[in-house]
Amino acid sequence: MNKRDSIFYLSLFLFFFHASNTIIISYMPVYFQHSGMSESKIGSILAIGPLAAILAQPFWGYISDKNGTIKKVLLVTLIGVFIVSVFLLTSQTYAFILISAAIFYVFMSPTGALGDSLAVKTAAQFNKNFGSIRTWGSIGFASSTLLVGQFFSFAGIEFILLPFLFMITIAFLTAAKISDVKTVNKPVTILDAIRIGKNPRFLFFLVSIMFLTIPHRANDSFIGIYMTELGGKESQIGIAWFVAVASEAVIFATSHYWFRKYNEVVFIFIAGLIYAIRWIILAYVTGPVGAILMQVLHGVTFGVFYVSAFQYVTKLVPINLQATGHLLFISVFFGLSGILGSLFGGIIFEEDSGSALYSLMGYMSLVGCGVLLVYMFFDRKMTRSKTSYA
Repeated sequence: MNKRDSIFYLSLFLFFFHASNTIIISYMPVYFQHSGMSESKIGSILAIGPLAAILAQPFWGYISDKNGTIKKVLLVTLIGVFIVSVFLLTSQTYAFILISAAIFYVFMSPTGALGDSLAVKTAAQFNKNFGSIRTWGSIGFASSTLLVGQFFSFAGIEFILLPFLFMITIAFLTAAKISDVKTVNKPVTILDAIRIGKNPRFLFFLVSIMFLTIPHRANDSFIGIYMTELGGKESQIGIAWFVAVASEAVIFATSHYWFRKYNEVVFIFIAGLIYAIRWIILAYVTGPVGAILMQVLHGVTFGVFYVSAFQYVTKLVPINLQATGHLLFISVFFGLSGILGSLFGGIIFEEDSGSALYSLMGYMSLVGCGVLLVYMFFDRKMTRSKTSYA
């Protein structure tokens, strides 16, 4: 397959997969609330999925590296997503929903991470910028928020399964057209994968960014419910996510202009400061319009953070273990941080308010900026004294 077709089908896959992810991130919490669940129960459902993902993602990454293929693993996870989503989004029993969510995220979480890993390798192979490919995922997410939000306003959020199955089916069909990139032939063993987790530089980095990723994941879980608390409707939730991801797409698309000006960790630190400002202002908005306007900052927070962190992780791990390293990073971002953000976010939201939750998120992000400064100081010392990364 030539360069143009390879990038086209990969971009199309990212578009439709992230379009389906819109429904899970933006509307599934609202769907459960509509079904009569409390915020703490919703939080536990959103937390058990990432818990399963933490265990599953390194496994899928190892399988990908071991067999030298990302495409085949993607097809397997997409089939799993399709099947389990039927049970997750139609069940009425809380316990069965918990079990379904755990199994669902075993397949859903690594799919996005493997897609991004393939995008990094494809970009390197064809001398393209990662952000310019990854931006199509953001465009798909943004487009879906508007269309699906309007669909739910018309048909009702109880029909959440229909658009999800439609999007994930097209994602599977486009993934079948993707060409695998050439991988390093160096054999990969389970001990190699374990060594990544023991790398002190990599481990310190993952711990440092959690002060930023936990508030981010709490926002993913509760921004829709917070907007309903502020008087918003499903269509306004869709608009809020559209504004957020549209700004993210701009950052991804223009990353080749701004990304190489500074060290990746400097960009993460800047994103952390803006995260803190974003959450604190959101704590004091009085209506859904104010919350929508603040979503403009999503691009310069998540967009800058994700591009910088993903590229930084690529530098920290050996080339033959990059899929494993990327999935460990995603496990912290969307897994462990998702558990803590969803569980404690749900408790704070139910016991106090959405405003209290966002205030805490802002202060936690400020602490994260301080931890990143410490990381940068020690990272420079470690880099001078030791050059091997794994």
